[in-house]
Amino acid sequence: MLAAAPSAAVLGIDALDVLVEVHVANGLPQWTLVGLAATAVKESRDRVHAALANSGFSVPPRRVTVSLQPGDLPKTGTAYDLPIALALLAASGQLPPECLLDTCAVGELGLDGQLRAVRGVLAVARHVAATSNALLIVPPENLAEAMRVPNARATAPRTLGELVNALRDGTARADRPTRHVVAATHDVPDLSDVVGQEFAARALEIAAAGAHNLLLVGPPGAGKTMLARRLPGILPPLDEQEALEVLAIHSVAGLLGPADQQLLSHARPFRAPHHSISTAGLVGGGGWPRPGEVSLAHHGVLFLDELSLFPRHTLEALRQPLEDGSVVVARAARAMRFPSRFALVAASNPCPCGYAGCEDKPCRCSVADLERHRTRLSGPLADRIDLHVHVQRVPPAALAEHGAHAPAERLATVRERVLRARERQRARYAHTATAQAGTHAAMAGVNNASAPTRLIAPAARLEPAARALLVRAADKLSLSARSYHRVLRVARTIADLDDLEVVTSTHIGEALRFRPINSTHEEGASHGMLQAGVE
Repeated sequence: MLAAAPSAAVLGIDALDVLVEVHVANGLPQWTLVGLAATAVKESRDRVHAALANSGFSVPPRRVTVSLQPGDLPKTGTAYDLPIALALLAASGQLPPECLLDTCAVGELGLDGQLRAVRGVLAVARHVAATSNALLIVPPENLAEAMRVPNARATAPRTLGELVNALRDGTARADRPTRHVVAATHDVPDLSDVVGQEFAARALEIAAAGAHNLLLVGPPGAGKTMLARRLPGILPPLDEQEALEVLAIHSVAGLLGPADQQLLSHARPFRAPHHSISTAGLVGGGGWPRPGEVSLAHHGVLFLDELSLFPRHTLEALRQPLEDGSVVVARAARAMRFPSRFALVAASNPCPCGYAGCEDKPCRCSVADLERHRTRLSGPLADRIDLHVHVQRVPPAALAEHGAHAPAERLATVRERVLRARERQRARYAHTATAQAGTHAAMAGVNNASAPTRLIAPAARLEPAARALLVRAADKLSLSARSYHRVLRVARTIADLDDLEVVTSTHIGEALRFRPINSTHEEGASHGMLQAGVE
């Protein structure tokens, strides 16, 4: 007898339909599983047999053939336990096959018949809700993330026996969706805690408004880490589509629990991996590829503290995700793509001892030490960082004066400017993309940092004086084409913060202050460009 149970496979952060077919025939007891199954899937035989026996069902002493279709799609994980068990019950006459119509089952089975959590349920729920809108059968621990998807129909029985009884009686119904709210940001570090560092605080505001990459360089104790960790407080919340993408990535990585507050939150992710992380941990990888930190920071911030301590080959792996907004992890069987549109924020000491350029403490490093330290961050990677900021330690007198006079409204004021700037970008690029010939889709979620280069020039709307200043600066500072457009993107964000439609020479001059300075000649030229812009 032949029966089938619909299921799904997760590839990257997307899901594909999988049909689990079971054929029970006369012959010696034998279990055959086909369909490019990994070891974890092949081990389902013992789990399914024990779960059926302990749930009061009989295991047919016949020849059983299990086929996972499509046969050329690699299958991994334990999520196929439940559909295999259901299809086997239907094929052996213990469950009416029509009960499995309009369903999609994923879940691991314990030896006692209980349903246990699996990864990627949110991705499966998105796929099912967008295609068949079938009743999704998931373990109880995965119900919250399944119901996070709008219009999803999901149920979460505790045991296999409970599920089979509900299917037989026709009482298997979708659970009611829970109410989701936007998490408050009152518990994040407040920007008003920053003492001094006005230039760095301004850079944080620009980075938040346009999703720009930021590098903070300064001696120990200057407040680089404190500044970076206050960035989430001024970031705008995720919209619904962005939130689902972020949750899908965390679901595939196995980082969502049944009571995880992230399911209710629209806060942007903030990831801060340790400098000992491997390349695969940072950008993704493994035998069956899983998302790395750059993908877990999608639509948010990736903070790399002590940048100079990261291996250079690990940092170089950031070039593709920074440029493309995605990571492609290729394996012999299949290549998987993980989105990674994030803002990079990095902090580094200026030299091995940490005091090069420090105003109150001499540097003890040799010329060779300084050169070796400088080359830890390659030119192409540094060129992809929009904002380079040098910070100094705050004098003790300024620290003593801070406290009662700190502006409590500063965080709310900055966040409001950032939100207005993001709304300007959302409207601008959605309108520009619609007007451009050959554009395939609207770009409502695009910002100044990630907008296609072809859209930056018309979106910038440079004044003649601003255009002339940018051309002179590019010539005198020998800016690459990428650096030229980086300056233009930052200037566009500064103009958005000022609620202006056009980019002026003042905006270009301020944007030039954030480019890296490699020599005294460049420093003088950059200062001259800034003065020309301001005047």
